[in-house]
Amino acid sequence: MKYPQLLITICCMILMGSCESLIPPAPEESELLDGPMTELTPAQNRQFLAGDIAFNDEVFTALNGLGPLFVATSCGSCHAGDGKGHPFTTLTRFGQTAPDTPHQSPGAPQLQHRALPGFEPERIPEGTPYMNFTPPAVTGLGLLSAITDAQILDNADPDDLDNDGISGVPNYVSPPPYFEQQWFHSPLNGKIIGRFGKKAAAVDLLHQTVSAYNQDMGITSTFEPTDTYTGLTLDPEVSDKTVRDVVFYLRTLKAPIPRNAQESIITSGRKIFENINCSGCHIPEWKTPSSDIEALSNKLFYPYTDLLLHDMGPELDDGVTEGSAETYEWRTPPLWGLGLSPNSQGGQYFLMHDGRAKSIAEAINMHGGEAEQSKLAFQALAESDQEALLKFLESL
Repeated sequence: MKYPQLLITICCMILMGSCESLIPPAPEESELLDGPMTELTPAQNRQFLAGDIAFNDEVFTALNGLGPLFVATSCGSCHAGDGKGHPFTTLTRFGQTAPDTPHQSPGAPQLQHRALPGFEPERIPEGTPYMNFTPPAVTGLGLLSAITDAQILDNADPDDLDNDGISGVPNYVSPPPYFEQQWFHSPLNGKIIGRFGKKAAAVDLLHQTVSAYNQDMGITSTFEPTDTYTGLTLDPEVSDKTVRDVVFYLRTLKAPIPRNAQESIITSGRKIFENINCSGCHIPEWKTPSSDIEALSNKLFYPYTDLLLHDMGPELDDGVTEGSAETYEWRTPPLWGLGLSPNSQGGQYFLMHDGRAKSIAEAINMHGGEAEQSKLAFQALAESDQEALLKFLESL
């Protein structure tokens, strides 16, 4: 009896070894966008986890407040792995066709194109201009939220006084009633510089989070109690604690980690990036001041953005805007994590504000306006230099 048992044991060990060999190795930290910043305290890690669960695991249904009109059923469904969204999760904005003007269309500013059974989803009125937004990656946002308005304004050049063809202006927006002004904000005529969103229309991560619950999922809160379907004030469908936990989660998600930064082709690409003045808008390096979260205090970080609005030319003018932005102006998107975008986009790129570009090169070639000269400089590069630049961007 001992030998059959021994044979079975050996076979099991062989099978287990074979199964282990089929298990792929765990990805490197630099290959993942999600995960907390280092230096969080135990209490902060607990709040991060609570926010992570609310952001990625909580799915809304009719039983816990979804809709009745909505775009998505959870935060994570638009930001898989905290990365960029896919055309399936595209948001559609409409209603404001000039800077600092009220919305002109019923249902604005956002289309809720899905509905619970028994309800009709929204439709954009015929002939109304609209703009589509691909959901952005959400990592590293706490660092961007920690810098001061003065730092952002240091890079603004509305009259192009340095004659580099780049003007850069902030989007001043009217803050929501629940806005909590901090020492680093510099209001102008009651308006605040926006930082988040394709047009920089959200002033902080609380604004961004509350709007997403309400406009994306039809979820009311004490911050935004208005039902998107009836226009009535409803009891909160998400607690203040959950909202605050999600905001904390977004503030303390780690920044994307560059990959292969010391490879010669990457260092060459970085120099080319600077030489053709891509860094005129995609500013590489920032440093945070002191923050209420120690992990965000006095940190150098490399997002490759100036958070300012720029004229991107007529080809990217959708005829719709937000806040004080012109219809042809777009906020410089951060480039960090760019090379990991396909991981959350079904294995390919969907770039620019609406996902129309299917590669990094295609996105560069769609730049116009203030970026026209950099685009032309890219097109004039030798093929090997173009490859180096693209490899650099993929490494971010």
